[in-house]
Amino acid sequence: MLPRIAPVQVTRYTATTAVGDGKAALLAALTEHRSGLRPNAFGRHALATWVGQVDGLDAPLPASIARWDCRNHRLAWRGLCADGFIDAAQAARRRHGAARVAVVMGTSTSSLAETEDAYAHLDAAGRFPAHMGRQEVHTLHSIGAFVQDALGLEGPCLTVSTACSSSAKVFAVAERLLRLGLVDAAVVGGTDTLCGSVLFGFNALQLVSPEPCRPFDVRRGGINLGEAAGFALLERGPGALQLLGHGEASDAHHMSAPHPQGLGAERALDDALARAGVEAQDIDHINLHGTASAKNDEVEAALVARRFPARTHASSTKGFTGHTLGAAGIVGAAFSLLAIETGWMAGTVNTDMLDPLCGPQIRLQPAHAEVRLALSHSFGFGGTNCVLVFGRGAATGDGKAAQ
Repeated sequence: MLPRIAPVQVTRYTATTAVGDGKAALLAALTEHRSGLRPNAFGRHALATWVGQVDGLDAPLPASIARWDCRNHRLAWRGLCADGFIDAAQAARRRHGAARVAVVMGTSTSSLAETEDAYAHLDAAGRFPAHMGRQEVHTLHSIGAFVQDALGLEGPCLTVSTACSSSAKVFAVAERLLRLGLVDAAVVGGTDTLCGSVLFGFNALQLVSPEPCRPFDVRRGGINLGEAAGFALLERGPGALQLLGHGEASDAHHMSAPHPQGLGAERALDDALARAGVEAQDIDHINLHGTASAKNDEVEAALVARRFPARTHASSTKGFTGHTLGAAGIVGAAFSLLAIETGWMAGTVNTDMLDPLCGPQIRLQPAHAEVRLALSHSFGFGGTNCVLVFGRGAATGDGKAAQ
């Protein structure tokens, strides 16, 4: 049995997705049961599918951080500007010192779209044009380095890339940094934007749906890709919103398919519950990975059905935002924290007829109730699984809940 970890307070959180900027946009889409998906018209990539595209990413970054300019970093900047997150991060820097605040970012493709564009404009010698040869942008770590620079932080800076579990695993990394005393606060998050490699790569795997995705539906036909940026500020000690546990597992069953019995996912679940010191029956809400692919939904539904009581409200939010890949973990965390903060639990939008393999836990419609404990599932390619446990704690010193 793993030892229970000390709670970590979530001082601030936010997410920018296809449904809009910040928590208010997430809550509005959730309560209205409204999808943010649309027919794909992204750039020059005319693939017949639906996407969760974020509007308004044409404006360049501010002059002070212009050297980082690319679509992925523009979206990250939008995310940082939502819900007063920059102000919260700067306040943490003043409290603890710039060198005591970590940045841990998750991504699957980072600024790959910028690199694709540079390859499309190779000169006669096969080199990137001079203005496109920005080495600091053409790396997977560019998102972590950009966020650290934009916030003026100097602590440990890591970029996690474990497919679709990337920005869930950042919470586990940050908790360990805090527990070991290496930092006093951590900015965690994830950003991924649409690009040709993602759209056509998933299509080559026959995983992309030509229609709006239908998680756990008997007629589900694959995923819709999306883009998103989300962030959370973590600090040591209890708070109104808390990270209580995390579990990770790498089953390595198949490059792109989950273990048929969900062994890796269940191991991550068991470890997360153990670290939180709670049981499956204590969980009020689960934000499912629920991508609408045939095997992922089958395995995840079976896991939920055998482990959780019928009263647990479980749902997938991929029909709202699309599958945001390396940002999926932070988006799932934001929906989970929002459920604890407001009592609103999402339904599974676009889904009409649940597959008979699903248990009573998976709900189609939103619901409002007290939510004290919520799980967020993130299961990526190669069996990179992560489960997070969030919970409600005491009010802050001024009597208000954390934001």
